[in-house]
Parts: sequence; structure tokens; C-alpha cells
Amino acid sequence: MSTLVCFHAHPDDEAIATGGVMAKAAAAGHRVVLVVATRGEQGEPVEGVLRDGEALWERRVVETHESAAILGVERVEFLGYEDSGMMGEPTNDNPRCFWQADLDQAAERLAGILRDVDADVITIYDDHGGYGHPDHIQVHRVGRRGAELAGVGAVFEATMNRTRILEMVEANRNSEEPNPDLPQDASDFDESFGSPEHIITHAIDVADFTPLKRKSMEAHASQISPESFFMQMPEEIFAAAFGTEFFIRADGTRAPDAPFGDDLFAGAG
Repeated sequence: MSTLVCFHAHPDDEAIATGGVMAKAAAAGHRVVLVVATRGEQGEPVEGVLRDGEALWERRVVETHESAAILGVERVEFLGYEDSGMMGEPTNDNPRCFWQADLDQAAERLAGILRDVDADVITIYDDHGGYGHPDHIQVHRVGRRGAELAGVGAVFEATMNRTRILEMVEANRNSEEPNPDLPQDASDFDESFGSPEHIITHAIDVADFTPLKRKSMEAHASQISPESFFMQMPEEIFAAAFGTEFFIRADGTRAPDAPFGDDLFAGAG
């Protein structure tokens, strides 16, 4: 049994980005630990979800634990920073926000958890945070440094396969009957979104775990309503969109006999 730590920026990121890998690892008998940098204070709550007097961050902490239980996570930790909001917003200047965190101090907080759980593998984000969110970029920086401090060599950067997304958009647009549930505009996926396929090292098949991934997303009801784009996807479209999770191994190691590796634990430790 190995220990997988998934490091994320906000509640619900774990469900969307690595929910399948977490559920798959837990089902295989591995220990799964979730670390979240912030409590998502800057999220926009779905109308009617919050109780009278309830702060958004309080609801999001509860939702994180509900999501974690669905995915088989053994332990949930929050680093204690505040949500920085989107890039360029005034909330980026909040001295308590994650974007303003001292790199070494934040990395040592993370490293303490990694040491305590004896982590074998950690997932973070790619160097631009998937789509440029400051907290996601900071997860990359803090995650790389924290893993170094704790001696965790197997570091995987969660990303989206931009190449395949663009191919999917183009194929759908040129089909005789375009599927309206799929993205329609390739311009939404520029170089700030995900990573090109040629630098991706691992593609993890989590198709068997997309029902759990969907339930974990539903647990984040303050952010993902039943009417959201995600939840309105038919099951087969949801499985196609979320049935593979892509990663870049930080040291560049690739599978020897395949385009992508399919196991985050191979060679870990």
C-alpha cells in the first residue's frame, strides 16, 4: 500500500481534477490524503444553498469532507490560507491569501503533512495552474517545493489535454449532427488552458469511477448546481469528458513502451 496526497487550491477542485484518480487509488487499497490550500472564500454560492448566518467557507469545508468520503479519502487537511480570487482581482492583494503566501513557509506547512502521512506520491497542478488561477499557480510552486523538502520524488502535475479537447471540438463542429452538450468554440481553449499532449506523461483511465467523481462534484452544491454545465451532461458525455485524468510527471519520466504512463505509483517511493 502506498500513500497518495492530492494537493488542491479550493474545495471542489479535487472532485473535478483528480476525483477519479483518488477513487481509483482508494479502491486499490492505497491511502489517499487530500490537502486544500484555502477554504474557497471567494467562490460564488449557488442561490439558496447557504443557511441563515452561514459563511460560504463553512459550507465549503463541509462539502469538502462529504466529497472526500465519497472518493474514499482517509484524511483531509486545510493549509489555512484564504482564497485569492481570480487573477487581477483586488483580493489578490489580501496578505492572508494564498497568492501572497511566503513560498518556503507554505511549503513547510505542506511538507509537514507529507512527512506525517509518509507520502509516496503527490499531485499538484501544471506550471500555469491549468487555466491561470493564482491559487492554482501557487499550488504548483508550493507543491514542488514542499515535495522537495519532504523527499517525495513522485510529483505529478494535473492538467487537461488541450490537444484532445481541440480535436473533440473540431470533430463535433464538423459532424453532421453536432452534439450541443460538447464545447463548441475552440477559442475557449488557448495556450492558458491545459497542456499540449506532447508534454503529458500520464493518462489515467478512471472511466469506472466517473459515477463517484460525479457524486463528489454534486457534494459541492454551493458551487455546482444541478443546472450547471457539468451536471447537465448526459452520463455518456460526462464519462467521455472526465473518464481520463492527465498528468505531467515533474521529472519528465515517461512510460517506456506506451505514449502515456497509466500508473502514478509505478516507481514511486
